[in-house]
Amino acid sequence: MTKEHRDNIATLADWLRQARRGVAFTGAGISTESGIPDFRSPGGVWTKYQPVYYDEFLASAAARHEYWRQKYEAHRGFADAQPNDGHRCLAEWQRAGLLRAVITQNIDGLHQLACSDDVVELHGTAREVACIDCDGRYDPEPLMAQFGAEDRVPPCPDCGGRLKNATISFGQSLSSEVLERAVELARTADLLLAVGSSLVVEPAASLPRLAKQSGGRLVIINRDATPLDPLADIVINAPIGATLTQIADVMNDGRHNRP
Repeated sequence: MTKEHRDNIATLADWLRQARRGVAFTGAGISTESGIPDFRSPGGVWTKYQPVYYDEFLASAAARHEYWRQKYEAHRGFADAQPNDGHRCLAEWQRAGLLRAVITQNIDGLHQLACSDDVVELHGTAREVACIDCDGRYDPEPLMAQFGAEDRVPPCPDCGGRLKNATISFGQSLSSEVLERAVELARTADLLLAVGSSLVVEPAASLPRLAKQSGGRLVIINRDATPLDPLADIVINAPIGATLTQIADVMNDGRHNRP
């Protein structure tokens, strides 16, 4: 570990102890260590398939079948994945009152499995299936099993309507309520940790910028450089789980009392 890295870890630990309105903003990079490929990385969904756009899903039975085929293939990896050290650190900091909430671009539900209790899911969740006709919500397991057995898109159990993952598809608008909550959290944050996000997908990528412009500290922890690195107070390009664990270790070494 370089001196610069040690100094950054120590500074981050101090900033977390001081935070009163801390927020974590997470992207795919925090979940790759749980075995979920980044959609853009080799082996990710976007390298193998053409995504089904929302208007295509609505208009075409063939498009809905292709959508379900892709989701069926990806489902087992999502369903079996477990939180890693990065998820657990953020959940612990929430329980300690150091973070108000986690805003995530991820759809894997791993923050909730790690016991984070306030998670703003910008792009929805793959751990539920939603009916776009009656707004019903369902466990994906039996529906995915039905698709796998019949090679046919299952109808809504309640209204017979069109089912899809409770996620935001290409061309589908984000929930205005969810986005408004995320914007408010970012705008009022005194510390925003951007963790594992490329910070290129809008409008989510604007949230760290908003936090900085509103007077909060911005920290970026990511494997690769991001477009917002020049705005950040600290940038760490290193594995997510190990970095957050190092911060936690500093905070738990007997110097963790908040001022």
